[in-house]
Amino acid sequence: MTRPIVGIISNSYLINDQYPAHAGGTMNSEAIAEVSGALPLLVPANPQFCDVEALLARCDGFLLTGGRPNVHPEEYGEAETEAHGTFDRDRDSLVLPLIRSCVERGQPILGICRGFQEVNVAMGGTLHPEIRDLPGRMNHRMPPDGTLEEKFEIRHDVTFREGGVFERLYGQRIVRTNTLHGQGIKTAGPRVVVDGYADDGTPEALYIAEAPGFTLSVQWHPEYRAAKDPVSRPLFEAFGQAVADWASGARPNTRAIA
Repeated sequence: MTRPIVGIISNSYLINDQYPAHAGGTMNSEAIAEVSGALPLLVPANPQFCDVEALLARCDGFLLTGGRPNVHPEEYGEAETEAHGTFDRDRDSLVLPLIRSCVERGQPILGICRGFQEVNVAMGGTLHPEIRDLPGRMNHRMPPDGTLEEKFEIRHDVTFREGGVFERLYGQRIVRTNTLHGQGIKTAGPRVVVDGYADDGTPEALYIAEAPGFTLSVQWHPEYRAAKDPVSRPLFEAFGQAVADWASGARPNTRAIA
């Protein structure tokens, strides 16, 4: 049986500070292949090499991955500052319109970390450049040193809106997650529903109101040990079902998420 195809958005890197490459974390591919049951396909995040219409035609859904570069503040009407960090304008140029197209078509997307932030910006929202500088906020960045296990350590609770999408997905209102991000949502886009928060008030889970398809996105990194983690697995399973439905020819005509 042919598996549905999930386009995994890559990030640009310089290998050995010389060789340009598009790369994606192995754990993203593992989560899509082993938990979502789909074929992972790495997408070069640059409009020079692919366009939105071609991607929509060839993939059944998209994983909007995390990444070190941030969405450029010009995309949400603010000036660049040192606090905004590094950028990937090619990814901005490709992925933001891709998100808007998927939302309107009902084609499934799952946003992770930067992908979570991209969904908010694509839908008209804004970002804080450094949330740890805000009064009362914790440091959500990953530890600069230590093992991979220490970087992806479970560090805080996320509380979902009562009766909301994420509570229905998990069957509980509070889950514990890792945290590896510096930026966060400042203002949610007009259709962005923030459905879960960290204890310090940082938005951690969202979906798009009145979207006909799957638009769940999270600020944490569920791809880490997704097959075994009780918070990660249901999210990737639900995404996999949505992608399989799209691949089978099912096209949503009512609100799938509300």
